[in-house]
Amino acid sequence: MDVVSTYAALDAENIRVWIDGGWAVDALLGRQLRPHKDLDIALERGDVRRLREILATKGYRQVREDGEWNFVLADDERHEIDVHVFVCDEQGNVVDGIRYPRESLTGTGTIEGHVVRCISAKHVVAFLAPWIHKWPDKYVPAVSALCENFGIELPTEYIEFASFRS
Repeated sequence: MDVVSTYAALDAENIRVWIDGGWAVDALLGRQLRPHKDLDIALERGDVRRLREILATKGYRQVREDGEWNFVLADDERHEIDVHVFVCDEQGNVVDGIRYPRESLTGTGTIEGHVVRCISAKHVVAFLAPWIHKWPDKYVPAVSALCENFGIELPTEYIEFASFRS
């Protein structure tokens, strides 16, 4: 999947997305830590219809719905986009959907030299920490790198996991 061209195509249509998940880690660090099976994005509910239309022209169709506020699109080459939907009020506060804290939608990073909006480092760490025990190969290096690069305190889950594995 060409993350940069997908992001740019949506941005050109004034569809603001925030990169989340593993690609957010990579964007924040400015380098790719591992291969990804999908691209996680967050966007406002008002942009969902247009997002679907634009991605349909690129061969994407819905393959899964994980709830009212989360669905997955895929193309014939098995590229997946995991869409997380939120609703903001007039002040920009997230009031429904996936409850991203307002300050989590302030991150920026780079993918292949292109600046992208992404979930902020502090919040990516907070979102990933509870999953360290389930997917340590994915999340221990990501959490470690983000904490080191951004001066974030290692989460309790990370410390407990590291102690357990010693």
